[in-house]
Amino acid sequence: MRPRFLFTATAISDIVLVALNGAVAFIGGSRIVLSEAVFSAADLLGSAMLLWGLVASLRPPDESHPFGSGKERFFWAFASSLVTFSLTGLGVFLVGSQQLFDPHPVSDVSEGLLVVGATLLASVVGIVLLLRELRATHESLSNFLISSQLGLKTIFYQDLIAGFASAIAFGGLLLLYRTGSGSIDGITTMGVGALLVGTGFLLAAESRELLVGKGVTAEEAKEMLSLVARAPNVRKVRGFQTMMLGPDELLLAMRINFLDGLTTDQIESTIDDLAGFLRRKYPRLRQIIIEPES
Repeated sequence: MRPRFLFTATAISDIVLVALNGAVAFIGGSRIVLSEAVFSAADLLGSAMLLWGLVASLRPPDESHPFGSGKERFFWAFASSLVTFSLTGLGVFLVGSQQLFDPHPVSDVSEGLLVVGATLLASVVGIVLLLRELRATHESLSNFLISSQLGLKTIFYQDLIAGFASAIAFGGLLLLYRTGSGSIDGITTMGVGALLVGTGFLLAAESRELLVGKGVTAEEAKEMLSLVARAPNVRKVRGFQTMMLGPDELLLAMRINFLDGLTTDQIESTIDDLAGFLRRKYPRLRQIIIEPES
């Protein structure tokens, strides 16, 4: 996966969409088109946050952050989802409700249909780009969606929800074109806002798990524990904890009861061999702490 490429492509697309939707919304007065412009602007800000999180996560470990800064990507993905979906969706919903209860005339609906259609097309292109990246790395979509690649998943959800929102907006504009009712403009805008708010809450909940110290899945933990328990000179694993330090970084801490009669050198050699084996088996294991227990 190339997160920098995907973040940059999304940002360039958003700049174009903000300009197009913003111009048509200013001229025609449609709240639907305005909601598309606002979401594209928020999407652009969210992409910038994700890109910054990627850069910040590359800082090497120091005294303040002995395990590195990989969780920067989790934090900025959370901030991005909050801005792109929750806050933006609330603003769009309020603008739509204002149009519903106090309708203003809307003009240039044909131009609005064109730019909303372009927004829908851009969302589809974004999804296709991510799917191509998955195919290049031989990763399935289902595995990607349950992974800890929170920043890239935020980009995927941005494109997916932008596609749904654009489809809703396109349908609302068609009804507006046929009926001329300003209330339809408001109802459709409120629907887009509600969709964004709901998505923001879902992404925030996923971010919370990673920020507070989520570990590997139960299946993967069982597999790791089984491998360690079968290793030479290991009598029993007394403690086993994991924590995600970043999308591709994992911490593993264990307390192991070794066989009786081993010398200090033999225990140290066993620990080194076991750590090396686990790193080769699971490349995400960047930090391994093994504590011998008598």
